[in-house]
Amino acid sequence: MVKGLVADANIQGQVEYLVQRMQAETWAEFWQALGLELRRFEDVGLSASSTDLEVWSVCQSEQLILITDNRNLASEDSLEATIRRNNTPESLPVFTIADLRVCSERSLSPRMGAVVNSQGRQPLGPFRRLSNLGRAPRGRQG
Repeated sequence: MVKGLVADANIQGQVEYLVQRMQAETWAEFWQALGLELRRFEDVGLSASSTDLEVWSVCQSEQLILITDNRNLASEDSLEATIRRNNTPESLPVFTIADLRVCSERSLSPRMGAVVNSQGRQPLGPFRRLSNLGRAPRGRQG
C-alpha cells in the first residue's frame, strides 16, 4: 500500500508545486481520496548526498513513490541500474518527469483547469483513462 510521495532532491520545489495544485479546490477531493502524504528526504532519513540505491530502498521500505527527473543508466550506481537490479513485481514504481518545464506555474495553471469536466468535479484526461484499465476499448468487445 502506498503511503506517500517523495521528490528526488533536485526537484522538491516542482513536486511541492504539483502537490499544492492537487490540493487546490478543483482537485482536492481527488487528492484526499488518494490518502497520500508528501514527504521530504529529511523526513525519511535521506539527504541530497544519498545514493540512488539508498533512495530507492528507503522509498520501497517506507512505501513511498519516488518522483524524479533523473533516471538514467549512466553508471552501475544510477537509479535505472538500481531499479533493474532490485525491482520485483511487488516494488513500487518510480515516476520520472521527462520535462520539468511542464511543472511550472505558467505551464500547469491552464492545463489543470482544462482537465475537469463541465461540472468541475471529475478529472478527465489521464486520470479518466486510469479508471478504464482492464476494459476493452469501445467497439472492440469480446
